[in-house]
Amino acid sequence: MSRLDTTTLEAFLRRQGVQSRLLHLDQPTRTVTEAAQALGVSPRCIVKSLLFSTVDGKCVLAVVRGDQRVDRVLLAAALGCDQLVLAPAEQVVTVTGYPAGATPPVGHATSVPVIVDPAVLEEPIVYGGGGDDHTMLEIRPEDIIRVSGARVVRIAQST
Repeated sequence: MSRLDTTTLEAFLRRQGVQSRLLHLDQPTRTVTEAAQALGVSPRCIVKSLLFSTVDGKCVLAVVRGDQRVDRVLLAAALGCDQLVLAPAEQVVTVTGYPAGATPPVGHATSVPVIVDPAVLEEPIVYGGGGDDHTMLEIRPEDIIRVSGARVVRIAQST
């Protein structure tokens, strides 16, 4: 699988009728801290899109707020499996088309189930990976759910 790019993501969003923006920044946005600083927003406005894999290789994309961590037990329970591991970088590119640290919450190379923590819906606008380490996607949480077919399930650790 070759990597997708911001142009591919932008075309996907346009086809889906999503009102969003890709923000191309002068500084890297590989981490929540970097992204929040670059955008001048709170970490809770950033969303992390993290790919997890089951022991038999099935994948799921977990989307949580930047100030939260995925609870693997809750995520595994939502999938009806016993154990999940964070997918290695190569698998992230193969499944989503985008590198870890820049993975958008939508528009992936393959059809992968998406689970969004309900806390993501507390923000009217969120910022997720935009396909590379200098681009962020500005999007409404409702659009993430609509275009990805995501389920909303509590998967974040209690803070």
